[in-house]
Amino acid sequence: MNRFATMIFGKTARLKRRAKPKFAPKLLIFDFDGTIGDTFAAGLEILNLLSTEFGFRPLREEDVPRARDMRTHQLMKFLGIKTSRLAKISARGTIELKKRIDGVQPLEGVPAALRELHKRGHPLGIVTSNTEENVRIFLKNHDLEIFDFVRCSSKLFGKAREIRGARKRARAKKHEVLFIGDETRDIEACQKAGVRIAAVTWGYNSPSALCALKPDYLLNSPGELIALLEPYLPESPPSGA
Repeated sequence: MNRFATMIFGKTARLKRRAKPKFAPKLLIFDFDGTIGDTFAAGLEILNLLSTEFGFRPLREEDVPRARDMRTHQLMKFLGIKTSRLAKISARGTIELKKRIDGVQPLEGVPAALRELHKRGHPLGIVTSNTEENVRIFLKNHDLEIFDFVRCSSKLFGKAREIRGARKRARAKKHEVLFIGDETRDIEACQKAGVRIAAVTWGYNSPSALCALKPDYLLNSPGELIALLEPYLPESPPSGA
């Protein structure tokens, strides 16, 4: 574990590990958009579609790299999205995504990693600001109905509460939960909920934006998640078992 953490963060990570209770993951909670499902293209299309309706600035292709370096509040300010309109924009966005959900594909390598974790008997859940209906359709489309729960927050910044609820329902201690997500707001939610987070670089926010918030782990591929958890996973059952 220490060797893997050092490979990601260096000496700082070693010191951080000693300062916390022993890492003993019993519950893995995944974000959906940008972590499991590749909704980026659809999300960008929807964002720009709604910009006219709600009167904010569209996100141009040339501004995308800059936007990936921003935290959520910074992006809202950059686009001119008012906090008072966020709930309506989010609700409309999930409706528009439902029209496109059949075209959303899993991110490369993620299904194999999820199936391996499931095969090893690890409890898996999803906490998302998308809708349960959208997530369930996606999971069915891609033969990924392997999650113990899907919890959704109608609020863009409401994940911390859902994470706490999932942890308590699973009767897991804080250090027994690992959240896997791709955005700065995922890191903020986990820090608020007091659980560890593995931030992934294959989603929305850039590695530099994620590192700035000091996640517990930074993963560059789904295979690195398996490597991180390998010491805690039971042996894979024989084929046909």
